Amino acid sequence: MKNKIFKYLSLFILIIICTFIVSHEYFKTTISISNNYGMVVKNGSKEKKVIALTFDDGPHPKYTSEILDILNEYDAKATFFVLGKFAEAYPDIIKRQWEEGHEIGNHTYSHINTKKVSKDKIQEEYIKTQEVISSITNNNPKLFRPPYGSLDEKVIDVVENNNSVIVLWSYNQDSKDWSNPEVNKIVNTTLSNIENGDIILFHDYVYYDESHTVEALKKIIPELKNRGYEFVTISELINLTTD
Repeated sequence: MKNKIFKYLSLFILIIICTFIVSHEYFKTTISISNNYGMVVKNGSKEKKVIALTFDDGPHPKYTSEILDILNEYDAKATFFVLGKFAEAYPDIIKRQWEEGHEIGNHTYSHINTKKVSKDKIQEEYIKTQEVISSITNNNPKLFRPPYGSLDEKVIDVVENNNSVIVLWSYNQDSKDWSNPEVNKIVNTTLSNIENGDIILFHDYVYYDESHTVEALKKIIPELKNRGYEFVTISELINLTTD
């Protein structure tokens, strides 16, 4: 009798463990997280060999243009989550991004920490950035990435009330270029973890005398193309996943 009880108990524990593993893998790969928060995009379909390059904090007067040159060279599309204050300062770069087929998302006006400010302040920064981008492109962004990836109910409410989507980045795909590591570190961090449908986090505005992101991209993009990946915008990634 004791052996039978032990057998069933062991089987029950095994089922629980397997369920946890499957569930964990699901939430790593799904495009949306449902915590009563609506859609939070972290990656696309694992069935399609596509990658979404994303760039935060720009535009930068030098590095963003160099990144656009590289993207143009390899016919790669990307999504830029811009700060309203820099979009206001460098409208020609925003215009170029838009005209060359890249997607532009909202990253607040001044890179606030959304967890430390009021909902009204988040709304103010969101709307101000929307207005700046719209005045340059005649298009209202539908994507929002909170600075630092900070997510709470205040952010969700503001974004949902404005009919937009929150975009983060994929598990293991923070290049950490914001800390200005060496070129090969950025390259290895990105390429060693790559999976179908990944959203990769880069920064086109880095607060150092020089950025290593541009040089890293010169190695990353051709290598990913050689591996058969197609570069898409976030909206394209969503559409491919939900088709």
